[in-house]
Amino acid sequence: MPFNLLLNNVARYIHLTDNEKEIFISHLHQKKIKRKQFFLSYGEICKYSAFVTTGCLRGFTVDKNGIEHVLSFAPPDWWIADMYSLISQKPGTLNIEALEDTDVILLSKTDQEKLYQEIPKFERFFRILTEKSLVTNQQRIVDNLSLTAEERYNIFCERYPTLINHLPQKQIASYIGVTPEFFSRMRNRH
Repeated sequence: MPFNLLLNNVARYIHLTDNEKEIFISHLHQKKIKRKQFFLSYGEICKYSAFVTTGCLRGFTVDKNGIEHVLSFAPPDWWIADMYSLISQKPGTLNIEALEDTDVILLSKTDQEKLYQEIPKFERFFRILTEKSLVTNQQRIVDNLSLTAEERYNIFCERYPTLINHLPQKQIASYIGVTPEFFSRMRNRH
């Protein structure tokens, strides 16, 4: 069943009856995103949270000099969205792109609101996800201000162990906030 990974993800935080699982699944949509295709582009309003079942997405911004800054990766069993845009329903600031052919399960903001009414425990589930995201983002800001590039790379390896040898080095370098050249020299020292 294509929804098993997602149901297992939900089960970490809330218990669903079989009937509740069916209601939840009825609000979901599956989508295939080809490598280098955008799930969301800068300036679009984010209407969906995406749960990755296969492949990998990355969330990034581009500064005024055209330099990309990777904010997050979403390998299988991860959620991703432009949270600012999803919550405010204003144009977003993130690009979300497939790094490889990727399968996602989408939950629209509208259907998420319906779920809160139909199965109130989903408010708990999404509150926990939001809290975890907030804590992770705050810690990342603190780490970027206070840790060395090497320490930030070690944290990346802990957070995304399946991606270390899977992603292009320039993507990892962007995530930890260094140039690809610096990143290459840093890795060669080890």
